[in-house]
Amino acid sequence: MIVLLTNDDGIFAPALQRLKRELAPFGRVVIVAPDRDQSATSHSLTLHRPFRIHTHATDTYSVDGTPTDCVVTAYYGLLDGSPDLVISGINHGPNMGEDVFYSGTVAAAIEGTLQGAPSIAASLVTRELTDFADPARFIARLTRHVLDHGLPRRQLLNVNMPHRPWQDVRGVQITRLGSRVYRDTLIKKVDPRGRDYYWIGGEDPVWEAQPGTDFHAVSEGSVSVTPMRLDLTDEGALAGLKTWNLET
Repeated sequence: MIVLLTNDDGIFAPALQRLKRELAPFGRVVIVAPDRDQSATSHSLTLHRPFRIHTHATDTYSVDGTPTDCVVTAYYGLLDGSPDLVISGINHGPNMGEDVFYSGTVAAAIEGTLQGAPSIAASLVTRELTDFADPARFIARLTRHVLDHGLPRRQLLNVNMPHRPWQDVRGVQITRLGSRVYRDTLIKKVDPRGRDYYWIGGEDPVWEAQPGTDFHAVSEGSVSVTPMRLDLTDEGALAGLKTWNLET
């Protein structure tokens, strides 16, 4: 089995090597990760310039591109076989609620799903320094369950783990995506030459703590596992839209 391990924090993110050791019993683990931080790149592809691949060690590569580039590269030419499983993470920070639409971590797992492989996006809900040991062990256990039970076609798992001693983690909850109150702002500044520049920033996210959501689970100290499907069609809206008589 070929396990593709990627992320959006970059090739030097400490979680990669931790997770690689934990996933080694499943087969050949290949790291293909961006050569730098690619957070919030979503599902973007590098189309308007060439990019380069650097070999760091056996089965360890960095790509001058996005997390999605990394997965596509692994499937179409870099490796001598297609990955059977894609693990993206462990992200150093949360990927919950609507933020999954911005996340490079989640996008890489989505690309793995599009390629037909069971895929997991994993995040640790902290910005603090940590060794990722216990979170990596949990992802390995979850991987075993995925391999044993399988995932439905075009479904992936989005995992968020609380940052606390593992003995204090209050179990695992199967959740839905939550919702957050956006308070991002466009900050305008002036450079030394008198030219305006802008920075998208703002306060830390404020989440609606609705029971059953990923944020609620993590805030209670539990691991959140959210099944996500790639079909975004609102089935309930189809019948109503057909009554609009859009051809007239």
